[in-house]
Amino acid sequence: MTEDVLLTHREGGVLTLTLNRPRRKNAIDGQLWDALREQLAVARDDTDVRALVLTGAGGDFCAGADLAAGDREGHPLDRMRRINEVALLLHELPIPSVARVDGVAVGAGWNLALGCDLVVATPEARFSQIFAKRGLSLDFGGSWLLPKLVGLQQAKRLALLAEMIGAEEAHRLGLVTWVVDGAEIDAFVTDLGARLAAAAPVALAQSKALLHEGADSTMREALASEARTQSINFATADAPAAFVAFTEKRDPVFTGEWVVR
Repeated sequence: MTEDVLLTHREGGVLTLTLNRPRRKNAIDGQLWDALREQLAVARDDTDVRALVLTGAGGDFCAGADLAAGDREGHPLDRMRRINEVALLLHELPIPSVARVDGVAVGAGWNLALGCDLVVATPEARFSQIFAKRGLSLDFGGSWLLPKLVGLQQAKRLALLAEMIGAEEAHRLGLVTWVVDGAEIDAFVTDLGARLAAAAPVALAQSKALLHEGADSTMREALASEARTQSINFATADAPAAFVAFTEKRDPVFTGEWVVR
């Protein structure tokens, strides 16, 4: 029996996906790309899933695409199209996503982490846009993500030199949200996932979309989008529930239920 290349675990509205090719530092082959595509679609469509955690087995996050896997059937553009579908699914998820990173996160593996909304790394985590050292250019959204996260000059440095950087430098550059000791990271991510899953799902989805759109919009366009999304929020049970909970000095319970009929 073959080992599952992607492990899934659900707890309290949090779906955890674990890349499970530890002997290859979780490098992604065709089978794993397909599994990621399938499970990210589940995370998108299943309303019981309120947050996503991505991580890797065996002490590494992901060594990027497995160039030695022999997945060479068909036209290269067709293969890239399938990979790009995974990047878009992750980017467009309506739920918050968290990358839990230990060990190496390089190439498409690093961009898989950067495609998440939040990144939690151990001090031992190491990162590289390794493409140039493999005779390749950026992929899996790196050319779009990096300039937005670190600015054009630092993005060029990371892409053109393909240096390996540590977690603390990645944190200083804004590519890691938190650096957490390895003995504490699981508890930290579990708590973070629970907090995200307990939040108002429609409001979080709207805020995430606004932030993505705002990077390429004018102030006038952003304000118009904010007005539209607030109207959507008031059409759910969550905003009124939050106001009542505030007056009653208790925590609200958010369901995302649509109340306008």
